[in-house]
Amino acid sequence: QVQLVESGGGLVQAGGSLRLSCAASGRTFSGYAMGWFRQAPGKAREFVVAISWPASRTNYADSVKGRFTISRDNAKNTVYLQMNSLKPEDTAVYYCARARLGAPWTLATMGGEYDLWGQGTQVTVSS
Repeated sequence: QVQLVESGGGLVQAGGSLRLSCAASGRTFSGYAMGWFRQAPGKAREFVVAISWPASRTNYADSVKGRFTISRDNAKNTVYLQMNSLKPEDTAVYYCARARLGAPWTLATMGGEYDLWGQGTQVTVSS
């Protein structure tokens, strides 16, 4: 059974950086687009970024564009989220997710297009 395991979260000061990792175990994620979402306390889950298979396209939320970078290492079945210039409003639990096989890229921002989720990793940015 495939599982997604996130790591790399933590506490960082505003302006700092963190790198999140999402490792897929059990099977490869060959052929699947992958995404990162986040959920802050008391708020709805929101889309952060997605990357297509193999990695030719990316889609970033406006709030993170220019600060966050998604990448994937298909040989290692791992997706990364490099987060720079972090702000207190980036504080949230960050979730890695695997898109449904064949999901339209135009719907990559929609959580409903993802069928496998990790357990989440906490990112806290202090001011």
